[in-house]
Amino acid sequence: MALIACPECGKEVSTAAKACPACGYPVAERQSPATQSPEAQARAVDAQAVLLEVHPSWWNFGWHLLFFWLVVPLVVALYRRHAFVMRIYADRVAIEEGFWAKETSEFFIKDIRAIDVRQGVWGRLVGIGDVTISTAATVDAAEEARGVAQPKRIRELLISQRQQGPT
Repeated sequence: MALIACPECGKEVSTAAKACPACGYPVAERQSPATQSPEAQARAVDAQAVLLEVHPSWWNFGWHLLFFWLVVPLVVALYRRHAFVMRIYADRVAIEEGFWAKETSEFFIKDIRAIDVRQGVWGRLVGIGDVTISTAATVDAAEEARGVAQPKRIRELLISQRQQGPT
């Protein structure tokens, strides 16, 4: 059991203490990875590991790519594809939208209420679709990922993470 300096007040605090006795600062949460237990380190790494990163599929931009020689549709397809990223973690989903200006929203998997998948004929042929995630955490109550590859796989991953619950 070692002593460390409290980041808030500077007094010495035991590494086993949950909070600084002088100021109440939560020292246990702020400890460096070297002073944390191996189990706590493993949980922290698992919670931050990206399980799946989702971009719209190139098939979603078929008409743009068919008329690539016009250049403008190609630029539009590149812009729209890189303007959306959905990252699925073990405990949350992060959606980042925008190319020049970014808008990021995150919600916990436990807050998901419904997951809808829409696929048209073309989408079923090439394996793309729209995934709508309804949550209790978002203002609009739904986040939509348009034209993503393997939408059923995304739905199944979210459902399996939801059923696992907190680790």
